Parts: sequence; C-alpha cells; structure tokens
Amino acid sequence: MSKDTPAQFGALLMTDGGAQRSGPPALFRGLTEAEKARVLGSGKRKVLYRGAQLFRQGSPQDGIYLIESGRIKVFYIAPSGREITLAYWHSGNFVGGPEVFKQGLHVWSGSAAVNSTVLHLPGDVLRQMVLTIPQLAIGIIEGLSFKGQCYSALAQMLGTRSPTERLSQLLLHLMNLYGVEERDGILIAASFTHADLAHMTGVTRQSVTTSLKRFADLGILHAHGTNLVITDAEMLAKIRDGKLAKFVASSEA
Repeated sequence: MSKDTPAQFGALLMTDGGAQRSGPPALFRGLTEAEKARVLGSGKRKVLYRGAQLFRQGSPQDGIYLIESGRIKVFYIAPSGREITLAYWHSGNFVGGPEVFKQGLHVWSGSAAVNSTVLHLPGDVLRQMVLTIPQLAIGIIEGLSFKGQCYSALAQMLGTRSPTERLSQLLLHLMNLYGVEERDGILIAASFTHADLAHMTGVTRQSVTTSLKRFADLGILHAHGTNLVITDAEMLAKIRDGKLAKFVASSEA
C-alpha cells in the first residue's frame, strides 16, 4: 500500500492469529450484471454526509443498507453514555442487521464516517430476491458469518485483555492493515483520533492518551502529523501478549 492510496476500512477483526487483510466478502460477489441491476433497482438510495446518523439503536429496523460508497461506522452506546465501536464497513458490504428479512429494532447504531451513499433494501423485498438469486443469499450468509466473527473477536478482546494490551493489539492490527514502510518505522496510513482508538478498545480517551505517551517514551512509536509510526513492533507484540506485565501495570495505574 502506498502513501497515496487511501486506506479502506473493513471490520476491525482482531484475532490472536493476526489481522485479516482480506476483509469481509462483498455482497455482490458472484452476481451477474442483470442480477446486480435488479437488486439496485429494488432499493432506495440515500446520501449521507460525514457524521450523519444512518440508524440508531432502539429505532425501528427493516432490512439492510448496502454501502455503495464511503464508510459506515457501527457502534453501541451504553445507558451510561459510554460508546464502543463495533466495526467500520466500506463499499460492497451491508449494515443494519442482524435481522435482514423482517422488521425489528436496531440493536446498535450506524453513522457515516465519511461522506457515503447507501441503498436501503427492505426485508420483504430482500426475501423475495434471495429466492431467485442464490448468489445473493450466499453473499448475505457470508456477510453475517463475517460479522459474527468480528463481534466474537471483540467480545474475546474485551473479556481477556487489559486496556493497554487491547490498545497494543489494535495498533498492531492497524499497522498490518494500513502500514507503509518508512525509514524509521511503519506508518499507519489511516488517521484515528484518541477518541476513535478508545471507542475501538472499550477504554477512556484519557487512558489511550496516557498509554500512547508511555509508548512514545519507550521508543515504541511516534506521531507523524495525525498518523502514528510504529518503531518497535516486537515490543508492542510483547505488551499485547501480556509478557510485559510490569509495564502494563505502571501504564494503567
């Protein structure tokens, strides 16, 4: 990936086996042009500006939203107001489940991370189409399967890793997905605020800021404008794996 290539955001699937570069399967993979045209003609297009809400948890839900362009952030907000990011989804994928064929209530929220265009496919319309377009049915099943892996990995991370270990895991994952080699390290060629990193790891923004400063003091990384450069991935991996308990304890104190 070059510096001039904009990073695409798939789901942040962070497993112990490493980052998955391939990302989620595209919904239209395997469809003929005629089948694609039929699906596109059955939905209602919606344009969203950056930050606009697509759906809100607890609101009525019907079918799915196919992302035609841009990126959609899916997140959950606790009664306390605490937010955790579930995933970022890019064009070719869909959001709005887990129900896809019937009406219900949204169990999380979705908003545009950048200017985006989506196509709403109501549940009853989608049900009729999968009966005659088998490849579309496969795409939906594969998409739901991938989402299940993502959310399972997120639950495992939150339940088994300390805040600093989670941040280390996330940084290594982002480095693998969006890393560009530089003279003094590997640039993560995608900008995330401290709040973004906090929402993706289930910790506070202050905790992220403190840990990043500690990482910088130890020579693990440094800032490059609004991006980060990883200079010692090996040490970051040791923190992720809990092999530097003393460091973790001091940074989380």
